[in-house]
Amino acid sequence: MTSPEGSGETSPARDEEGGRRREAARHAPGPDPGPPGATPGPSGRHAARVAAWLRARPARAGGTRVLAVEGRSGSGKSTLATAVAAGLGAPVVRMDDLYPGWDGLLGGVDALVRWVLRPLGLDGRARWRRYDWTAGGYAEWHEVPDTGVLVIDGTGSGALAAAPYLSGLVWLEAPDEVRRTRALERDGDLYAPHWERWAAQEERFHARDDVRSRADLTIATG
Repeated sequence: MTSPEGSGETSPARDEEGGRRREAARHAPGPDPGPPGATPGPSGRHAARVAAWLRARPARAGGTRVLAVEGRSGSGKSTLATAVAAGLGAPVVRMDDLYPGWDGLLGGVDALVRWVLRPLGLDGRARWRRYDWTAGGYAEWHEVPDTGVLVIDGTGSGALAAAPYLSGLVWLEAPDEVRRTRALERDGDLYAPHWERWAAQEERFHARDDVRSRADLTIATG
């Protein structure tokens, strides 16, 4: 098996996220247990095995096992994240809800650590604030249910700042042309003008934090 990208962007979940983005006139860049490797095939096919793998991992955010699902836009993060979370009865925090705008990848990482991971590490109450893409600011707060497991879906979830709290980091891999086709089919004209802008942020972030090579599991999705 390989290092997986995580659980969070499933087709249905991504549809739901895409719906929110379209409504808000925006888009956010938005296995088998074992040693690192590469396993081809749709990410949903690997959800049960990723869930079983995570159950055997130690909790590192207080008493909570946290799985980060990483990868480039269109790689299938939400599909896997949603499926893994469903199998574990776990909540999902979407990075799409934390980014403060199109240039906010690093701001989303900061929000994840401050609002969710650090409080969990202190055995405290985790909550996050949804970014309203229409209003251009953060809106209501959401509590993170205490289930002992949490799935983080999206680019930024595997940041170095998040690493001390993660029980597992999954990377999803797909060719550039496949990712772009998926993303634009999913979110259409709203994402097209921002594709290069978001891709540049992803490249800088993934290089800076060396996310792909630090992944525990990798899954090829296209």
